[in-house]
Amino acid sequence: MLERIVDATRARIAGLDVSGLKSRAQDLPAARSLAGALLAPGMGVIAEVKRRSPSRGELAAGLDPAKQSLAYQEGGAAAISVLTEPEFFDGSLADLEAVRGAVTVPVLRKDFILEPAQVWESKLVGADAVLLIVAALTDRQLEDLIGEADTAGLDALVEVHTHAEAERAMTAGARVVGVNNRDLGSFDIDLATAEALAGPISEAKVRVAESGIFSGAEAERMAACGYHAVLVGEALVRASDPAVLVAELRGMGP
Repeated sequence: MLERIVDATRARIAGLDVSGLKSRAQDLPAARSLAGALLAPGMGVIAEVKRRSPSRGELAAGLDPAKQSLAYQEGGAAAISVLTEPEFFDGSLADLEAVRGAVTVPVLRKDFILEPAQVWESKLVGADAVLLIVAALTDRQLEDLIGEADTAGLDALVEVHTHAEAERAMTAGARVVGVNNRDLGSFDIDLATAEALAGPISEAKVRVAESGIFSGAEAERMAACGYHAVLVGEALVRASDPAVLVAELRGMGP
């Protein structure tokens, strides 16, 4: 599945002009700090705007990105994550722009970032941070994209799934590291993944647990092994009151 998404992404970004995007984006106002927001006291919540996923299908028909993100902010979310991948997740850059216009907290572009042009595109549409998935990148690409994000003034949330990927992320200089509890092959979720990888990423400035968090008790479990924040999507887009669930997740932090 990852290979299919990466191939589709390469086709989608083939026409991006890094020079043009950089020229248009480099003089924009400074981004909001994702790292700073996640290091505030208590459990940080990156609340996700997510319409569907390859493993779970449609999650939120008719989702209004601006309204959803405002509910997250009302509940105390530290940041908002927005899926912008169109083919497999039904996302769009328009969703991110809508969220950016609605909230005052940092906004993470969650997509399959493979080229520097996408970093500048992200800044241009209002992202404060980008997701970099180690499994989709070579070591050189990872280092280059972390550097490009630094140049653009954006934080990079570097996502890992295995011990080897955690080591690669740390070697590449990742400062904000997310451990995804979802197995990329089987799509199974196991919070023990984040527990097992807490050690290898212990030197990261910010540590984020991703996937499989549906309640305050699970957020507390992640806090207990050293995570500063959790990234939560499915539970929040399906919640009858997202603000209440965000508050519950926050309240279980250290």
